[in-house]
Amino acid sequence: MNVNIIHVGNLKESYYKEAVAEYEKRLSRFCKVRNVEIKEEKLPERPNQSEIAAALAAEGKRIISAIPEKSYRIALCVEGEACSSEELAAVINDCNSDVTFVIGGSYGLSDEVKKRCDKRISVSKMTFPHRLMRVILAEQIYRAFMINSGGEYHK
Repeated sequence: MNVNIIHVGNLKESYYKEAVAEYEKRLSRFCKVRNVEIKEEKLPERPNQSEIAAALAAEGKRIISAIPEKSYRIALCVEGEACSSEELAAVINDCNSDVTFVIGGSYGLSDEVKKRCDKRISVSKMTFPHRLMRVILAEQIYRAFMINSGGEYHK
């Protein structure tokens, strides 16, 4: 199985890079992970709603062009369905294709991207930096594969 992670922006901090690399190394026994970095739109320090909407639309076009055709697509977004680790494991286990996760930038995802996805999930009611979400998602994907394999990582 291939797991694609499409994300807006890069990981600047070494501690995020190291954490993601560790989980991807652990995942290598279960799947192939492919990260696709989408360029983050530059916005003024205090953008207005119109500027934010334009940035989301531009990022959205790049995201949509990066989503593989034959893949189950999952958007991570605040209005998505709450999802436990066990539920995520079941979603991954039930996929008959590759899985693609989409993480937006600081202002989220465009409506067009969300419409193109098969499922929307919310990791938490709390707000996290989108760069930290890459670490959280990598850990949760690893946890899902461990649950599905009967491993002891998930207690």
